[in-house]
Amino acid sequence: MDFYWVKTTAIIRKLFTNYIWFLPNNRKKVYLTFDDGPIPEVTEWVLSELKKHHAKASFFCLGKNIAAYPTIFKKIIHSGHTVANHTYNHPNGWKSSTNDYLQNVMDCQKTIQQQHANCISNGLQLFRPPYGKIKPSQTKELKKRGYKIIMWDVLSGDFDTKISKEKCLENAIQNIESGSIIVFHDSLKAYKNLQYTLPRVLEYLDKNQFSCAKIDLDSF
Repeated sequence: MDFYWVKTTAIIRKLFTNYIWFLPNNRKKVYLTFDDGPIPEVTEWVLSELKKHHAKASFFCLGKNIAAYPTIFKKIIHSGHTVANHTYNHPNGWKSSTNDYLQNVMDCQKTIQQQHANCISNGLQLFRPPYGKIKPSQTKELKKRGYKIIMWDVLSGDFDTKISKEKCLENAIQNIESGSIIVFHDSLKAYKNLQYTLPRVLEYLDKNQFSCAKIDLDSF
């Protein structure tokens, strides 16, 4: 990602209504999300941190990582979190044909279902495009197949090796509000920033009486 915005504005939400950027509520509920896993050590550490704070989250998983680490994937499910589709191997939608992109998404979905047939709650299908980059034609086809496309309200920037861990924390806590969808990454690249940021974000949320919920049918 060469450029990214940390806080998604109301204007962006209004312009791109095919995507879910925010889940408004008056209960001080926020939605932590983790992209690119599962990864040994990293995902397991995230699960441990979430458990300490009785927090639930949503994990947008890569099919290739699910296939490589099925035990960790199942641990996410058994810990009560949502698992969702982040493509099979992280293609850039802007640089992919619609057919190739859809096949990549379907390959991930097949891998998810092979590992745990009932892991998508009541048929809810969630998808997040890698890099947030997806063509209108790809969006149209995924929505026809019943997917809700989940973007974000707050991007921590944990994946960005050019920013400090303190800046990553600032990106998160200065922009959180009730309804925020917050992006982290359970990846090796993000791990250094994540190790510093996630515990402090969870402490901040506890202190300010926010609850962390997974995205499911009750979220819409």
